[in-house]
Amino acid sequence: MPEFIKTFKQLTYKNVDIAGGKGASLGEMTKAGIPVPPGFVVLASAFDRFLEETDLDVEIEAVIKKVKPDNINSVEKASEKIRDLILDAKFPKDIAQEITKEFSILKAPLVAVRSSATAEDSSVASWAGELETYLNVTKKNLLESVKLCWSSLFTPRAIFYRFEKKLHDQKVSVAVVVQKMVQSEISGISFTAHPVTRDRKQMVIEAGYGLGEAIVGGKITPDTYIVRKQDNSILDKNISQQEMMIVKNGAKGIVETKVPISKQEKQKLTDTQIKAMAKICLNIEKHYKKPQDIEWALEKGKFYITQSRPITTL
Repeated sequence: MPEFIKTFKQLTYKNVDIAGGKGASLGEMTKAGIPVPPGFVVLASAFDRFLEETDLDVEIEAVIKKVKPDNINSVEKASEKIRDLILDAKFPKDIAQEITKEFSILKAPLVAVRSSATAEDSSVASWAGELETYLNVTKKNLLESVKLCWSSLFTPRAIFYRFEKKLHDQKVSVAVVVQKMVQSEISGISFTAHPVTRDRKQMVIEAGYGLGEAIVGGKITPDTYIVRKQDNSILDKNISQQEMMIVKNGAKGIVETKVPISKQEKQKLTDTQIKAMAKICLNIEKHYKKPQDIEWALEKGKFYITQSRPITTL
């Protein structure tokens, strides 16, 4: 049995302490039969072991102690130093073997590698946004991407955040989600309660061409569809013109490219697809018993859920 890895099927929402918020949520949804791209989590214990084995925990603590949180320069210097220490340190052999083995079982040529902080869903709701995600990762740069995710616990924002939330003395660790990469033709975000009017009888689905990074990063204005939850009817559609999308580009990772003119002004999801998506989202909300903020992707006509978390503003 691998010591530092659990597949999504082995995790539930109760495992935030070992798999982080993202990992626990993906496990929970997989168990509930929601269409999640398969994957596994490199548990927080792997990161802790790595720090211990390389004696980095002592060095990092020393650097953090010297940080003056009101001096941006001091925060940036500390971040750079810690991240370099992590990237230069030797990857523990047994952990590396477990990760590569699990990767080969996944049979996915490309994966998304995401940080999942183990403090993120408690008092630190927005911690998740501070950490990094690497897309279209291959076997060749898998271990390096895991390290980059580990080190993203020490970006300037994350360090500053620690001081702001008084977490600098508290133990915060990070797990890493490794998940089959979905090459979405269309992707988006759904809110199972209206995020603006707070109407819980309505669901809002946003959709755009290409990978979801364009919407999440605010680079495009997506289509917006409003669905009445009671009878799954579409109440309103706001179709936006989309000129740019983010897509995968071979070994180069991801690139911004032009949307073909014939598609720019078209409705991204068909009405049938909107209703199918709404059904999946309703199931997720029913499962969690509270309104959810859901990230999804459509690949070859099939919907996948890549993330779900409670709507924090309600």
